[in-house]
Amino acid sequence: MKSANSEKKLRAQAADLLSFGKKKGAAEIEVSIGQGRVFKVEVRDDEIESLTESSSRDLSLRVFVEGKVATASSSDFTRETLERLVVSTIARARLGGADPANGLPAREAEPASIDRLDLFDPRILEMAADKKVAFARQLERIGLGDGRVKKSLGASFSTYEITQTLVNSKGFFGVYKKTVASGGVSFQGGEGENLIQDGWFDASTQLSDLRKPEAIARKAVDRVARLVGARKVETQNVPVIIEPPVAAALLLGFFSRCVSGPELSRKQSFLLDKLGAKIGSDKVCLVDDGLLAGGLGTRPFDSEGVPSRRTQVVDKGVLKSYLLDSFYGRKLKLASTGSGGGLTNFYWAAGDSTLEAMIQSVDRGLLLTGTLGQGTVPTTGDISIGAFGLWIEKGALTYPVADITVSSNLGELLQRVEMVGTDLEFRRNVNAPTIKVSEMTVGGKAAVRKS
Repeated sequence: MKSANSEKKLRAQAADLLSFGKKKGAAEIEVSIGQGRVFKVEVRDDEIESLTESSSRDLSLRVFVEGKVATASSSDFTRETLERLVVSTIARARLGGADPANGLPAREAEPASIDRLDLFDPRILEMAADKKVAFARQLERIGLGDGRVKKSLGASFSTYEITQTLVNSKGFFGVYKKTVASGGVSFQGGEGENLIQDGWFDASTQLSDLRKPEAIARKAVDRVARLVGARKVETQNVPVIIEPPVAAALLLGFFSRCVSGPELSRKQSFLLDKLGAKIGSDKVCLVDDGLLAGGLGTRPFDSEGVPSRRTQVVDKGVLKSYLLDSFYGRKLKLASTGSGGGLTNFYWAAGDSTLEAMIQSVDRGLLLTGTLGQGTVPTTGDISIGAFGLWIEKGALTYPVADITVSSNLGELLQRVEMVGTDLEFRRNVNAPTIKVSEMTVGGKAAVRKS
């Protein structure tokens, strides 16, 4: 009952602001209210390094006047403050430049039912603080109990709760609650100057789905241990198998920039004007699904109130859709894909190959397990980035490699996808299975010429 009364009060307060803004000259107005609670603990060497527990409440305004727009926000919810904020925001909007793409999105069908999205778990809110601290400590203790680990780089556990309310002058009203629990740990291994550090992290909207400390810690330890004794390899062009976290960040993360409104509008994407074109092999199937039950990026509506949906971005190598909010949709003369506020659950659909089969298919090549730094160019699709991983010889993993770079072009890589793994998991909002590409340039030490 308390929650229902709170929602009713927020809706009434937002409606009052909409009415007040219209009277003061706003052609259209949007009010977004976010209320949240965060708990985070970080431990190192079994001691608490930091512990934060905080609540927040913020109201954001977006007003449109004669094709012009301005935004503002406040954590002070007193009527006098908010009315001053509306007046000043309208005044600032009038000073800006007009753009026919500005404006609220058209009213669409009602968003999906909150209940079927599995976004909220009261058990996360009920979890006692001492149990959260114990989770982080257990992550670290399990790892340090393995002789292959030399040092802890810290462990953490956090919970997050938000209630998001959105109201606009076109009659939209939406509210949803979301919870997330997460835990992670990092370790260091190796000797002397050959020190390796890596870790693992897990998150879920449902406490029962969060991996146990043992599983997270063991994964972190194994990722460190397998890289101890890493060396360089000669520069060469070889097949590369890309592990899920790297495929998600390097391939999907980069790709999402290239199909986003800002890059396309500025003509800074190699995928501009490529809708309907074959841009990859038949094994490239990419989806952004805002309705995935329990997904970390799931939401019933985007930051503008456009209902979430499942968008097939690439289907068997054919580019089917960009990812756009209403502003960039108008700019590009396309419909919004419910992407206001960014990606939802962006993923590469699972294939039919096991990791073992991929490794066995490589005579000489690299299992790419991590990257370092930045090195992507959306305008051309070029990639050049620091990397490390495991070397493959005659279908078997042989030794770890580091201090190398991998380089290619995203457009070419998508065409070179030969195998896609069965190991897709939804543990983040951008996810991929293991991907094998026929060739990348692996740069290390210069090849020795034989006379």
